[in-house]
Amino acid sequence: MTKRFETTHASRSKTAPAGLTRRQFNAGLLGAAASAPLLGGVAQAQSDPVKIGIVLDKQGNNAVISQGLMRGTTIAFEQAKNTLLGRPIEYTWLDEPNPQVGQQNMQKLISENKVSLIMGGAISSTAMAMAATAKRTKVPTILNNAAAAEVTGKDCTRYSFRVPPTVEVQVRAIAPYMAEIGKKWYSITPAYAFGQDALRCAKIVAKEQGATIVGIDEVPGDTTDFSSYILKIRAARPDVLFSSLVGNDLVNFLKQWNELGMRDRAVIAGVAVSDTSFWDAGAANTVGIYAKPWHYTDPKNNAEEKRFIEAYRAKNNAPPSEKAWMGWFAAKSVLESVEAAKSLENVAIVTALEKWSYDDNGIKVHYRSWDHQMIRPIVILRAKKSITDSHDFFDIISRYPEQQDQVEKLYGTQAEIGCNIGEL
Repeated sequence: MTKRFETTHASRSKTAPAGLTRRQFNAGLLGAAASAPLLGGVAQAQSDPVKIGIVLDKQGNNAVISQGLMRGTTIAFEQAKNTLLGRPIEYTWLDEPNPQVGQQNMQKLISENKVSLIMGGAISSTAMAMAATAKRTKVPTILNNAAAAEVTGKDCTRYSFRVPPTVEVQVRAIAPYMAEIGKKWYSITPAYAFGQDALRCAKIVAKEQGATIVGIDEVPGDTTDFSSYILKIRAARPDVLFSSLVGNDLVNFLKQWNELGMRDRAVIAGVAVSDTSFWDAGAANTVGIYAKPWHYTDPKNNAEEKRFIEAYRAKNNAPPSEKAWMGWFAAKSVLESVEAAKSLENVAIVTALEKWSYDDNGIKVHYRSWDHQMIRPIVILRAKKSITDSHDFFDIISRYPEQQDQVEKLYGTQAEIGCNIGEL
């Protein structure tokens, strides 16, 4: 899908204006072409669109997540009047049904569509493949959903940036609340890169919190029947069920958890969840505590975020999920960085992104220069006991941490992360 946002441009006459010979006029046109910015070796006129590529799921378990990301992204474009560097924005959205096709579609956007930058990566395995392509092609790439540590760890690159917090950051943020509930934990995670990372982190923080993991299940994606897993959890009788299920998997699990009478038998503690999953599961099936990067009811949302919420509501007749916010925030950081760079040259864009920052209640939100991980606090939420609103299912427990140095520490040191980002 290609979408072009048009702006009005004065038509260019092919005849010489009064006072100029045709030779003088043609010489002027050649000079203008020579001074136009180069993209892929081709001179780009100031009226040519700025081409942006997007690689996100269009079907399957993560399609609803991608839809939220896209809705937020387009609001950022609209708030920028659908222009960048005074030129219309044109974006092309291709699918990522699996890492191989996602990587192939990213390459297609670069080689055929001649895009200046890429956004996307709904799942971590695709994001890692996209990061490798960004490194090889040197096309700036913003990964707006992937949470596996490797993306800004061992697979980090100078040309890829990540918006959401890593799964380890989210697990560490929610771990103290899990420990308060009880020290007997059970883990259920997806059987792919993100879920494996979540399980690894859960084992580490369980030791740190003096908790014991009494059961582990790794679940294939697109699972529809969770009854056998839930019966195992019931038999283990944990205090806390640690979950990193996402998308339709989480929806199905929550419905069956409630149907099998588990609502009050253990507290679900989840990471990397989306509001859309709870809205699809329904108020009656929404329980537990969760770590998320953002929530639309957070009283600490600043004026820009409130304008985004209003714009989203007006366009979609519903509040934005955190996925919509991540799409908006990723695009916002890109648009502002390109405007600051005053260039579509890849090194200029990367350098500007490394310098970009955003004030969040006194916290400097930014892409960390040595791994390109975005640094910002985490929101901890608890499902309301009585849900009366069609979308507002949660109470904000805290925004964690609240000090800049603590936020930086939560995301880990360079030695802990293991990123060797490379040169431009």
